[in-house]
Amino acid sequence: MMSNPIFFLDLKKQQQRLGDAVKKRVDHVLSHCQFILGPEVQELEERLALYVGAKFCIGVSSGTDAIQIALMAENVGSGDAVFLPAFTYTATAEVPLVLGATPVFVDIDPETFQIDPTHLKLCIQKVRNEGKLTPKAIIGVDLFGQPAPWDVLRKIAKQERMFLLDDCAQSFGGVYQGHKLGNEADATVTSFFPSKPFGGYGDGGAIFTNDEEKAELYRSLRSHGEGKTRYQVMRTGMNGRLDTLQAAILLAKLDYFDGEIARREEIACLYDKHLASLVHVPVRVPQSQSAWAIYSILLENEQMRAKLQNKLKEDNIPSAIYYPLPLHLQPAYCNSHDGSVLPVSEKISKQIFALPIHPELTDEEVLRIIDVIKG
Repeated sequence: MMSNPIFFLDLKKQQQRLGDAVKKRVDHVLSHCQFILGPEVQELEERLALYVGAKFCIGVSSGTDAIQIALMAENVGSGDAVFLPAFTYTATAEVPLVLGATPVFVDIDPETFQIDPTHLKLCIQKVRNEGKLTPKAIIGVDLFGQPAPWDVLRKIAKQERMFLLDDCAQSFGGVYQGHKLGNEADATVTSFFPSKPFGGYGDGGAIFTNDEEKAELYRSLRSHGEGKTRYQVMRTGMNGRLDTLQAAILLAKLDYFDGEIARREEIACLYDKHLASLVHVPVRVPQSQSAWAIYSILLENEQMRAKLQNKLKEDNIPSAIYYPLPLHLQPAYCNSHDGSVLPVSEKISKQIFALPIHPELTDEEVLRIIDVIKG
């Protein structure tokens, strides 16, 4: 007999838990009908800035648009090089190309999967020596919920006089050196995509900064380059505003968010306890607490991975591969990459796969997943 399904993300069960709070917030928006940049957007911005300890938060239409606005504000464009990890989601790499810049792919640390500072320095020096591109920006990605090596990245960015951006889409709610992520770089971006730790019910994102002038520039760029009035156009911008309905949903969820992060940590610890002797479990970044957007384990090779995934599937247990192909090997980016091998990213992509981790999972379901892997 087929076992009851376990879900990789269970938004229906989440709505059963949070539905009344969400409905109350949404109904209020429906009553005032300010669907674009309504009062809930400002309230969310203020609360999220306070949550991460940043002076300013600017709500935008997606995490990808957040990256684009942040880079537009730095005039990133043709002839510029933007350095980023090869092992991450495509959004981080596509924005530089959209702006006419060139993404430069950097290999990752084999233990934490975060961008490798040593290889980053080599990549920057190589670009400078070639003289074809100007090193302009570094994007650090807090992959799977854990922080990138921000102390080192800040030093590199300062020495090289480059803009430093934190892609915090998978790690919002995480902690680094005793404080919430959101202040490690010149600017921080996040995503409210439904699968993220702090996800809405649609697209959305935000930019965090401590620079008042940049905050005003981000607000202008998200609204077609507006000035003090709607029909005063100061610069080329975009339509990148956060919907009021999404802000309302996120406000309802924010009241429960810390409890959800704590539950993700409990599940991760349960996996660690029972699986550490069987597979390569995630290595914790020192002085940090992960937001556990993704719990990924490593197996020896693709064949062993496929065998275990099929075994889980037979018991109605989902899994996922983040990421099956590093960005520098993707067809869309092959013309941007110099052809060099990035051995760690390429190896990890053949070994890694993710187990379910979300606040709606019960201990019984987690133990069932563990038992299948043990068996």
